[in-house]
Amino acid sequence: GIAGNERSSLRSLLMPQPPGYPNLQVLHEAPTIPLKSQTVICMFLVSLCPSAGTGILSSQPEENPHWWNANMVFIPYCSSDVWSGASSKSEKNEYAFMGALIIQEVIKELVGRGLSTAKVLLLAGSSAGGTGVLLNVDRVAEQLEEMGYQGIQVRGLADSGWFLDNKQYRRTDCIDTITCAPTEAIRRGIRYWNGIVPERCKLQFKEGEEWNCFFGYKIYPTLRCPVFVVQWLFDEAQLTVDNVHLTGQPVQEGQWLYIQNLGRELRNTLKDVTASFAPACLSHEIITRNHWTDIQVKGTSLPRALHCWDRSLHESNKNGKAPLKGCPIHLIDSCPWPHCNPSCPTIRDQFTGQEMNVIQFLMHMGFDVQKMAQQQGLEPSKLLGMLSSSN
Repeated sequence: GIAGNERSSLRSLLMPQPPGYPNLQVLHEAPTIPLKSQTVICMFLVSLCPSAGTGILSSQPEENPHWWNANMVFIPYCSSDVWSGASSKSEKNEYAFMGALIIQEVIKELVGRGLSTAKVLLLAGSSAGGTGVLLNVDRVAEQLEEMGYQGIQVRGLADSGWFLDNKQYRRTDCIDTITCAPTEAIRRGIRYWNGIVPERCKLQFKEGEEWNCFFGYKIYPTLRCPVFVVQWLFDEAQLTVDNVHLTGQPVQEGQWLYIQNLGRELRNTLKDVTASFAPACLSHEIITRNHWTDIQVKGTSLPRALHCWDRSLHESNKNGKAPLKGCPIHLIDSCPWPHCNPSCPTIRDQFTGQEMNVIQFLMHMGFDVQKMAQQQGLEPSKLLGMLSSSN
């Protein structure tokens, strides 16, 4: 737990939201806000209206142990450009894609509403918002420095936005966002949006190959600001663009091997990420879910890991110490298939809506206990026992 005086100095989340949400205000209606603490968190989400007060948005200490008392800034995702666009509407362009410019304007607005007195600004986002954090965190830091606010530390929290530019399980022509391979979708999009990527990342690639910077494992080594990466090892959005569908018909053996390999590949890209939380679950997004406190990796929950990260950054800024003992911030599951982590969120059958336990889910996918036990070097009974304890 956190002592009361520590808690009051933790986070101030300024998050404007659409009308109708209790205790939250839309940015253009919000007055200057006295900060409860010296930290501000801006939140990028894909949904226009997130569930009021769940996960990291909750004001309940039980659901949001460390940031429950914070003010919050919610920036709705209306630009459809992964927060990268700088393309205005014109005779040539029917639509405007101005995600990168929206963020700049929000920061300018917030400086006049209390951000100028903050010590820490945390940019947080889920899905496209998570990728948007990676693309914008350094630029926001530079913007604040240019405005004369060098004392504000800018950090990022990227949830479910760490995608792989891998080969699809079954290649399809790029006719819409679902059938388009990850690389081709971004290649086309960046031209359409006039997408901006950070200069340090851009310099790593040839002209015309800036699309590489939309992929976390390629942009992360170039970032100056600290970023905490949260990513399901079997992300549903990644599997969708890879043409792997886990409902309906049992999966073929080739598909099952592809899924396991995806988990291995993703795990490998996170090995040098200082602060990360990657459960072996089939899901998408976590930080605004009300079950975000329940998911654990190696006995540590995500809110606890984020608190450890916050403390480690505070301590290292103060006296250059290494990460705190007994307070882990690099947490990646090592078990090899979807939902092998007992704390994974409940799975529901897409057609019946019925909850499935792990064994039912794996059987539903055509799971062969004998073969899987052999792969893992276990007796079938031992494997079934392990899976049963995951219910």
